[in-house]
Amino acid sequence: MKKSLLFLPVLMFSFASVANAHGPVRQKADQEITINAPAAKVWGIIKDYGDMSWHPAIKNTKADKGNEIGSIRVLTLDGGTITEELKKYDADKMTYGYKITEMSTAKTITHAGNEEKVPVLPVDNYTANIGVEAKGDTSVVTWKGAYYRAYTNNNPPAEMNEDAANNAVADVFKAGLANLKTLAEK
Repeated sequence: MKKSLLFLPVLMFSFASVANAHGPVRQKADQEITINAPAAKVWGIIKDYGDMSWHPAIKNTKADKGNEIGSIRVLTLDGGTITEELKKYDADKMTYGYKITEMSTAKTITHAGNEEKVPVLPVDNYTANIGVEAKGDTSVVTWKGAYYRAYTNNNPPAEMNEDAANNAVADVFKAGLANLKTLAEK
């Protein structure tokens, strides 16, 4: 009986430790915009995987195989680079999907006594899809992403937590879609 009573606190401590452990949770972003232009015109602006000149944050884009599955593109930003791989492409459905494979470091911080590299987009294991759908004389563009925060251990720094990841991705999507709308409605 005494052994059972001693085991109970150990079991409770173990359960509490596991219950309080919190690794990253898969996050999702979903932005949509209606554009007063035909879908073919809107798709014509974004269909080239190797050209993201429609996004104001992208200074330069280079893709090695164009719209071919497996094509690698490097996006140059003011603060670094992001490398992505084209995972799917369907011109008939006016959609494509891609995955970030590498990012440069925006800055280095000290967190929990360690030097941590903060990527230019504070996410990890990021995938996204963008597509255009005709709605009469207008178009609906949907950009969806799924990702983890950049810091995959417990107790992330503010620069790499869920809020930082969600805000950064939302900003990328909103800025890109707003500029796409401006370009397509000219």
